[in-house]
Amino acid sequence: MQRTVVARLLLMLTLLLLAAPIVRAQSPATVQSIEVTLHDDGWRLDANIDFELNPQLREAVERGLPLHFSAEADITRPRWWWFDKDVVKAERLWSISYNALLRQWRVSTGGLALPVSSLDDALALVRHIGGWVIAPPDAFQPGEHYEGRMRLRLDVSQLSRPLQVDALNSSDWVLATPWTRFTLDVPMIEPTPPAPAQPAATGGQQ
Repeated sequence: MQRTVVARLLLMLTLLLLAAPIVRAQSPATVQSIEVTLHDDGWRLDANIDFELNPQLREAVERGLPLHFSAEADITRPRWWWFDKDVVKAERLWSISYNALLRQWRVSTGGLALPVSSLDDALALVRHIGGWVIAPPDAFQPGEHYEGRMRLRLDVSQLSRPLQVDALNSSDWVLATPWTRFTLDVPMIEPTPPAPAQPAATGGQQ
């Protein structure tokens, strides 16, 4: 009798486990690549970031609540005799919002508002950072070695006060990459060779 009851309980437990929905762990957000290059307007940072919104965040933004993202980049020059010298501290902000009346998505960054066709298109602008000017052309010394780090996070401080409290107490609103480190070796500037001397013009009247 007892064996029959135990067998039935084990069978019921097995059926419940099989019927339970499979919960897939969400992949952590990561910075996949960082590149800093010199251009006429300054040093530009390009980066690719891998992250996904959980169902709660997707539902919130689809209902009209803006999501704010912040990318931070710090670059320092190592000094063996003292603390590292801070050279660059840059931040870039994005706001993704949905207008239910117009059924239009919009991404705002750097004072510009860009209409996009879908939430995935809006997120693509945050995932793939291109041409972000983080420093003027003369920010780094030629021949020097620099160390940098970068991260992306969901910025709940941009929400209204009541929503900030709820977001800070909920793990659903935690979305951030770890600080990802990179290096920058500035090449030496080769001196411009002097222009060849022009032969002196000779002239005379025939």
